[in-house]
Amino acid sequence: MRMFLIGLLIFSLLEIGLLVWAGSHIGVWWVLFLIVFTAFLGLIFGRIQGFGTWNRVLRSMERQEVPTAEVTDGLCILIGAFLLITPGFISDCIGLILLLPFTRNLLKRYIARLLHRFVQKGTIIYRRF
Repeated sequence: MRMFLIGLLIFSLLEIGLLVWAGSHIGVWWVLFLIVFTAFLGLIFGRIQGFGTWNRVLRSMERQEVPTAEVTDGLCILIGAFLLITPGFISDCIGLILLLPFTRNLLKRYIARLLHRFVQKGTIIYRRF
């Protein structure tokens, strides 16, 4: 938990520093425009892809299959949209990578392994109902 908080502090400082630097080079109004624009993109793309993923989850469950790939997609879309809504250029880049299907597919195996590791360590508790 301590490493997470230190990482979050460093990430926040980098975001603020980059926003200040960009504001001094391209102007405050352009930076504000980019922040609002990427937040709007995050809302739109997150909504469109989120509903598409939800429909794939429902179809998969109708076929009585476990929707593991769809759950991983949904998690990536949720985190990506959240990062695009959050002000900052670094978070926008990471959010865009998680929202675009072709880049998200490259990360899905890594994310699935990470989730599996969390379940094994007991960080995430998996229960069947």
